[in-house]
Amino acid sequence: MVVAGGSGSRFGRPKQFLDLAGQPVITWSVQAARSVAHGVVVVVPAGFAGDTWGADLVVEGGGTRSASVRAGLAAVPADASVIVVHDAARPLAGAVLFQAVVDAISAPGTDGVIPVLPVSDTLKRVSGDVVTDTLDRQGVVTVQTPQAFVASTLRAAHASGDEATDDAGLLEARGATVRTVPGSPTNLKLTYPEDLALASALVEVASALASASASASAEDQLSPDQLAR
Repeated sequence: MVVAGGSGSRFGRPKQFLDLAGQPVITWSVQAARSVAHGVVVVVPAGFAGDTWGADLVVEGGGTRSASVRAGLAAVPADASVIVVHDAARPLAGAVLFQAVVDAISAPGTDGVIPVLPVSDTLKRVSGDVVTDTLDRQGVVTVQTPQAFVASTLRAAHASGDEATDDAGLLEARGATVRTVPGSPTNLKLTYPEDLALASALVEVASALASASASASAEDQLSPDQLAR
């Protein structure tokens, strides 16, 4: 499931439909999800259905993220055993990260798997513009998507109707076991306009590196006489 139901209030407009290196942001996320999924459901804001962006099914979401996920869950086939939920606003997650969470969900006793990164900055609590406390960052991580779940557990967690900023939070509230895998530093979330510019730059760098690698590989396959010409 690719969740693209947000209004983009902080970005200024729905960023999931903007262009990133020649295709909509949402299409990047659908393609990455397709690398591991038998089917892909996309959840969009009301009034945006009309394209598929490469998904199998497009449904309209609700007023909150959790409501949008529940709308998507209703469209996921009942016989699905694992459901992967991904935010469309993370277009650079990539197939490797999707495979990592899917592989990890098979570990015994695991209900959900989330990609995380360690916190490197100092954390402080503030009241207005006054610092009130410095927090211990030991064991604190930032969380990304895609997140993989045992389907029955995810459905049960959402049946409560509760709200959370991510689906793992609903499982945690029910005492389910959520494990982690290493996230990706380039799996940025598009929140502000400058994030889209950064994503475009990352795509350009990745493309240049791939071209250089392909050229080097081609040279390795040339004979000594050809290399000397």
